Parts: sequence; structure tokens; C-alpha cells
Amino acid sequence: MADGTRANDGAPAKQERTGSLRSPRLPRDERRAQLLNAALEVFVANGFHGAAMDEIAETARVSKPVLYQHFPSKRELYMALLDSHLATLTDLMLSALNSTTDNKERVKAVMRAYYRFIADDDQAHRLVFESDLINDPDVSSRLETFNKTFADAVAHVIAEDTKLPPLEAQLLGRGLAGMAQVSARYWLETDGNLDLDVASDLIYRLAWRGISRFPKES
Repeated sequence: MADGTRANDGAPAKQERTGSLRSPRLPRDERRAQLLNAALEVFVANGFHGAAMDEIAETARVSKPVLYQHFPSKRELYMALLDSHLATLTDLMLSALNSTTDNKERVKAVMRAYYRFIADDDQAHRLVFESDLINDPDVSSRLETFNKTFADAVAHVIAEDTKLPPLEAQLLGRGLAGMAQVSARYWLETDGNLDLDVASDLIYRLAWRGISRFPKES
């Protein structure tokens, strides 16, 4: 009888421990955001190919059926994350570009916004630009759409200011966009040893000293 009591006493404790691993019921949008945050952590740590839906569910503290209700596959989950972060970065870049009509300040704002994006969420940047799925056609297509949108917006400003032909302005737009991306990725590797404002200001001054000469040259 005593043994039965211990067994009964132990069962609820086990159920309670199991239940404690699960997050409470949430509205659909909040649950989706929670799952995306957990997936970002796992994808960045393990790469797309090394990530497992089991681990994502465990990190989110939900069951696998709950995870699959929102995202039927690991690929769909990854693409949802990629689309979300690229949309955020696109909005940041275009907002910075349109924040002033002073071209010098535009260049400064764009560089600052890009560095700020990385500083605020380096995991998002790593997912977007350093994924092991980066050569996948769907992924590379999304990245090209972002790069083209950003570079074309910069090229439009350059063309208006310099009267350069569209293709030349687009080449310069790509160059400035690439300068922001490559330099910011290197800055991320310095692990905070170089102040964000100092780093973005250095690149802004380099970019502006180059681009500002075009209206003055034949």
C-alpha cells in the first residue's frame, strides 16, 4: 500500500515537470513570433542543414505538433525568417535614404542604419548573409531582390544628382550597398572593439568622399 502511494505521489510530480517545459497557450501571432525567435537561435547556431525541428520545438518550449501547425516544414520556417528579416532591413535602408534630401546626410544615415541593424540583432544578420543555404535558388533570389531594391534606390538618388547614365548610377549604387554590407560584416567580427558610431562614420566618410566628386568631374 505504501509503495502504491509513492507511485501515485510520483506521477503528478512527473506530469508537473513535463508540463513546466511547455509554454502557456498564446494568441496565434505571439506563438508564431515565439517560434521564429527559437528557430533563429537554432539556425544561427547549427546552420540550416544542422538544425532539427525537434530542437526548435524544444527551444520554443512547445510540442512538435504545435510547431508543425504553424510551419509545415523546416524550409518554410527558414524562409519565413528570411523574409521577415529582409523586409525589416529593406524598410530600414529605404527609410534612412528618404530621411533627408541632403545627399551627404543620406549616405551617413544609410551607413548608420545598416550598422545599427547588425548591432541590434547580429543573429538576424548572420541568418541572412552567412547561412549554409545561401546558394539555394529561393534564398539567393530573395537576397538579390533585397540588394536590387536597395541599390536601385541609391542609384536613383545618384542619377538625379550626378546626371550619370542609369547603368553607371546602378553600378555605383551596388558599390555603395556592397561597401555597407562588407564593412559591417567585418565590424561584427571585431566583437565590440570598434565603436559602432566610429565604424559607421569611417565608412560614411569614405563613401561620401568618393561619390560627392562625381558632379564636379567631367
